Amino acid sequence: MVITKETKIGDILDACVDVAPFFLNMGMHCLGCPSARMETIEQACMVHGVDADQLVEEINAFLAAQ
Repeated sequence: MVITKETKIGDILDACVDVAPFFLNMGMHCLGCPSARMETIEQACMVHGVDADQLVEEINAFLAAQ
């Protein structure tokens, strides 16, 4: 799976729950709530003040190493 800024958080977690710490570390502690699962990475990053491009790069590197 290749992640983009438009990828929904729920889709990422469904594919690999091991990426949850990336979201928890940025302060997104509501990963189980329906609205959080429907947010894109870009939307979540905007709310939490995180660079979406950097997060996408980190998650993709993590997934590639799996």
